[in-house]
Amino acid sequence: MTKQRSELQQMVIAAVLIAVNVVVSRIFVIPVPMTNGYLNLSDGLIIVTALTMGAKWGAAVGGLSGFLLDLFAGYGQYMFFSLIVHGLEGLVAGSALHFENKYVRFLIIVASALLMVVGYWLVDTFLYSPAAGLAGIIPNLFQAGAGVLVALVLLPIFRDRLTIK
Repeated sequence: MTKQRSELQQMVIAAVLIAVNVVVSRIFVIPVPMTNGYLNLSDGLIIVTALTMGAKWGAAVGGLSGFLLDLFAGYGQYMFFSLIVHGLEGLVAGSALHFENKYVRFLIIVASALLMVVGYWLVDTFLYSPAAGLAGIIPNLFQAGAGVLVALVLLPIFRDRLTIK
């Protein structure tokens, strides 16, 4: 049986998920000197949120988590870009809910993570240089892969607790 939640309840849950995502992602952070950025595990919870609460909340949790992570980590140059990149990641991941086929859903999840990689390639190229953009691809692929794996592990745990229909 799925529960009906009010917009306020959904907003509170999303706010808690943003806070948890920021805290956990700040604990497990890996600096990447060649891009003046860092790697974290935020993508996993963004994908879980999108797949349990929908594209709108996935985008909100993704964008605001990315923005706040950069703010607290001292990467102000990335804040607004992260708002957009991780917001789009959550939006795309949430669109997987429109498909019944589990393989199509998985491909959409992977595409959302790859969107993050492409997004930061563009951001690093814009902020620094094409070389910096290229240097960030491999580390961001690792972050994307870790995010998908974290999401696949956490999804069964969170699915029944967060699902909103």
